[in-house]
Parts: sequence; C-alpha cells; structure tokens
Amino acid sequence: MKKKTKNNSIVRIGVAGIAIIIQIIWIIYEVDWINDIYPIAEGITHFLAFLLVIRIYGKHTNAAMKMPWMVLLLVLPITGLILYALFASRISKYTIKRRFKHILGKVYHYLYDDSHILEGIKETDPDIYGQAHYISKIGRFPVYNEGQVTYYPDAKQGIEAQKEAMRKAEKFIFMEYHAIEDSVSFQEIEEILVEKARQGLDVRVVYDDVGSLVFINKSFRNRLEEEGIKCRVFNQIGPIFNVFMNNRDHRKISVIDGKIGFTGGYNLADEYFNLVNPYGHWKDTGIRIEGRPVDSLTLMFLEMWHASKYTRSINEDISLFINQWQSDQEDGGQGDHPGNKEDNIIIQPFAENPLKEELLAENAYMNQIKNARDYLYITTPYLLIDDNMSEELSSAAKRGVDVRIVTPGIPDKRIVYKMTRSYYGNLARNGVRIYEYMPGFIHAKQHLSDDRTAIIGTINMDYRSLYHHFENGVFLYNVDCIRDMRVDFEDLFDQSYEVTDKYASGRDTSLRIIQCLWRFVAPLM
Repeated sequence: MKKKTKNNSIVRIGVAGIAIIIQIIWIIYEVDWINDIYPIAEGITHFLAFLLVIRIYGKHTNAAMKMPWMVLLLVLPITGLILYALFASRISKYTIKRRFKHILGKVYHYLYDDSHILEGIKETDPDIYGQAHYISKIGRFPVYNEGQVTYYPDAKQGIEAQKEAMRKAEKFIFMEYHAIEDSVSFQEIEEILVEKARQGLDVRVVYDDVGSLVFINKSFRNRLEEEGIKCRVFNQIGPIFNVFMNNRDHRKISVIDGKIGFTGGYNLADEYFNLVNPYGHWKDTGIRIEGRPVDSLTLMFLEMWHASKYTRSINEDISLFINQWQSDQEDGGQGDHPGNKEDNIIIQPFAENPLKEELLAENAYMNQIKNARDYLYITTPYLLIDDNMSEELSSAAKRGVDVRIVTPGIPDKRIVYKMTRSYYGNLARNGVRIYEYMPGFIHAKQHLSDDRTAIIGTINMDYRSLYHHFENGVFLYNVDCIRDMRVDFEDLFDQSYEVTDKYASGRDTSLRIIQCLWRFVAPLM
C-alpha cells in the first residue's frame, strides 16, 4: 500500500507541478513578447517594477521577507512582477481572506470574555500580563485560569493517551493534522474512529493535502467517509495555479467531547512514533489539556473544518460543541477536577493565521524571550529566523539569561539543515548555547523559561511556520507540567552535543559567503 501511495503521490505532484510551471512560464513569455514588440511596454514594465520595489521597501514588514523580492524585481523585472502578483500581493488572496474572515466571525464569536482574569494577572505579574493580554486582545484567544495539562516527553506516550481518551468518547471526536499516513500508526486510530461513528458519534477528520501527499491517496478519504467518518482535505493542490497553495495547515489538534484536547509536534505517521527510523530516533512531544481551555481547540478545529469546504454560510450550531466541561461540573466534581479555577495559572491555546497581518506566533515567541530572566530553553527542528528574533535571543544571552537551543543531529531536509546551521555563528558569538540532538531528529517545538512559563505546539522557528502556515500553540504559566518539561530538557541536553564553541570561532571567507546566500533565500523556503 505504501509504495503504491507514494507512486500515486509522485504522479500527482509531477502533473500539478509541471502544469503550474507551464502556466507561469507562459505568462512570463507573453509579457516578454509584448515588451519585444512594443518598446514602450518594456519601459512601463521596468517602471512598474521600480515602483513596486519602492512600495515593498516602504511596507512595515520584516526586512528579510522584503529583500528577495526587491532584488528579483530589480534584476528580472518581468519575472519579478509576475511572481510577486501571483505569490505575494494582497489582491491575490482577497477571496480566501474574505472567506476566512466570515468563518472567524461565526466561530470565534463563542469565545468567552476573559477581562476579569487579565485584570488579576496585571496586578500579580505585569510581565506575564503583557504576553497574555497580547494573545487575548490581538489574537482573540482568551486566557483560562482553570484546567489541567499533562506533558508527554515522547510522541508514543502522547498517542497512546490520545487513543485511550478516544475510546471513552461519548459525543464527538475532532482530529486535524498536517500529515496522516495510511499505515500502522493510523490503523488503530481508524478502528476507534469507525467504532465511534457506528455508535452515532460525530467523528470528523481534517488533513492537509500537501502534508499528507506522500502518505495517502484519494481512496483514503473515500474509505473514511464510507466508514461513517466525516473527512475534509485542506487546500487541495491541482494543475490550476492557486496562490493559496503556499499556505498549509500545519496544526495538530484532537478534541474529544469538548472536554479533552491534545496538541504538540507529532503528526499521525509512522516516523513520529519510531515505527520507522529514516533519520535516527525521532524526538517529539505533546500535551493533553482538560477542562475549559479545550473550547479554544474546538473552535480552532471548526475554523479549519469550514474553511476546507467552501460554503456561503455555516449551517451548524457551534454552541453544541463548546462548554462541554460544564456538564462535569454540574455532576458535582470538585477537588482535583480539571474544571476548578486556580487564579495563579494560565492555559491559553492560540492559533496563527497567515492571512492576517499580525504575526501572532512570532510575537508570542519574542515576548517569551524578552520576559526570560534566568533561563530560556528552546527545541526546534529548523532554525531560520529574521534579524529581530536573532537580536532578541542574543540580547537575552547578553543580559545573563541561559539561552539554549536544541536542533537535530540528523536532518530530514539537508538544504534546510545547512540553512539552520548558517544561523549558529552569530547566536553563538553572542552567548547563545547551541546543541544538536545526537540520537537523531528532534521535531518538538517548545520554549521553556524560568520554571514558570512555556509555549508548546506546532510552531517551528522558521519562516514557513511564522509567516506562511496555519499553526497552533499553547501559552502556559505556573502549570504543574512545566516541571516535567524542565526534566525532559535536562535529559535532552545529556543526549545532545554542544556545538557553541565550534560555531563561535571564526569562519573562512568561502563558508561565510555560502551561509549568507543560504540566509538570503531562507525566507522563501
């Protein structure tokens, strides 16, 4: 099955890729032909390219994202104009933005008012208040001071707990993943989903088309639907060019009955659980959330569920899927029940939407760095960051914060790995400690600082996650599981090799030039 799936995927990618390239080349050729026939057209093209360069330069966006476009427009104005219009202009995404705006207005209308909680945080911890306020008021994702979080230092532990919770589902199961593989890792999950669908539960699955492309074929979706599982594919690719193809659903969310939610770095594919080992040992992490904060995960799922299929209106009652935790409280659960309020904790799930101007995930990471006082530990599979992020990390190290970043020892993408290493030097020279995970590939995405705050989820420290993908994360403060994360980090350092001194020392000129070129194209990767 796997070999057939990959063959089908290669054919599909090939056909779609060739068709799209032909379309782009044809457009460029037509414009170039017009310029050759009408000299005035060439002058207009160069003038428009120059105006666009000025426009891009004046935009209040990251310089690293602007520079490649500016160079392309100046060197190849015809190609630059066309590619910019197709890939980077606001007009090209107007329709899909309007669609998401409609969905967001309907779905997130059900999030509750957290003003009273924010006021309490402001009085007790102004630094934490700033982060929580930003995610709440700018991102529109509320703060919860109740609930329970369990940390899983290994993806296999996470998925086993997830399956156990799914077996106990009574109302609905929602699953949204970047990648699902039709293989061993998904087999037992599918059996549970089928059984629950037969029992009459509302069972839904969303997966990203590109993320799952080499793992499944068209029959996979048809099979799930025949088994009673509602299934939608996010942002399907095809032979007709669509600028939205570049924005993928990178989220990983499971919701059971609106009471229990899971998220983290792992997808539903064999390599994430070390059933196969193409890149050595695969290190991934996840969390389980119980109680009221699950409402935010539920609404994130419903956002992508409705975005995955165009409809003029949302024809379901969203309120049926939230506030499910209240039924447990009404049953009289007290004591350690995850619905109880604790004024000194924060559980704040949030989501990144690349169609919005606000860079919520990047700014949440930046706030985490700025607020660190004693230490800041980071894991990321890819390290492709802009100057602002690099400066914040360096500044934290210079003011005495123990900043450590763990990246893979064995890469899954060699070019991206070279780009990742190109960022080591500047960070290392400014006091940031760099580690590489020697057993294999680390895919976990988490920031931990000062034994009190953490961000964990799907957000890599690279341009694709911070600028182009739909992502999700959870901001945590004073939650018990933070101690477990600290223990896991200490174990991780023992298994990793510190390369700080190696990259803090000087580089030869040729290597420096190559690394500069890697960083120049990194925003486009």
